[in-house]
Amino acid sequence: MNYTTLFETIKGYCENDFPNTQFGDPTAANVTFTSKEQIDTFIQQAEQRIYNSVQFPAIRNNVTGPVTPNNKYLSSPSDFLAVYSMAVIDLVTGEYEFLLNKDVNFIRQSFPSPTATGKPQYYAIFGPTTTNTVPAVITNEYSFILGPTPDAAYNIELHYYYYPESIVTASTTWLADNFDSVLLYGSLLEAYTYMKGEPDVIAGYQKRYDEAMMLAKRLGDGMERGDAYRNGQIKIPVM
Repeated sequence: MNYTTLFETIKGYCENDFPNTQFGDPTAANVTFTSKEQIDTFIQQAEQRIYNSVQFPAIRNNVTGPVTPNNKYLSSPSDFLAVYSMAVIDLVTGEYEFLLNKDVNFIRQSFPSPTATGKPQYYAIFGPTTTNTVPAVITNEYSFILGPTPDAAYNIELHYYYYPESIVTASTTWLADNFDSVLLYGSLLEAYTYMKGEPDVIAGYQKRYDEAMMLAKRLGDGMERGDAYRNGQIKIPVM
């Protein structure tokens, strides 16, 4: 299912073209909430709910970047949500060593002196990144603290969760190609709630959404995390 099909299907199910809505002074600029903006909001809210309910591999990203000696802080990517794994790579041998996630206070207690250096073993989400300007500006992005402080230049490989580009701007996505039912019914729930629709219809959409979500979780949290060699094949007992 692509964006155009999803857009028209939402209108068809809801029997609503979602006409433009005026807010505030009609003579002022930028007060119109268009039908496209309304439906796009429903779709994006559904995507956010789905991506926070099922850990599909499609919502993981990977970056590699350098850390410098004597600097124990590391900035996160701009689209970062949560860590999947973090590894330090030795620039000489190319060997990977995965870091353990800890609290900031553990790292501060274990390595109280920032001049105590070594190969990083631990990391923690430190808090919002601040700029080096005067005065410093707090940004919307996170930063990590490493322990101990790096004693040399290393590469860090970060696997992390992020929100993939929405079908609203991408036209097609992995989710829409492989599990359009959960995206459709999630969007319909948002749309019909906005319409203040009949409770029995909302309950019907919720039931279909829950059924689709069960199948999505079976895939993302189940089948994609194992195979027949490791887990054996699923068998239904013969009566």
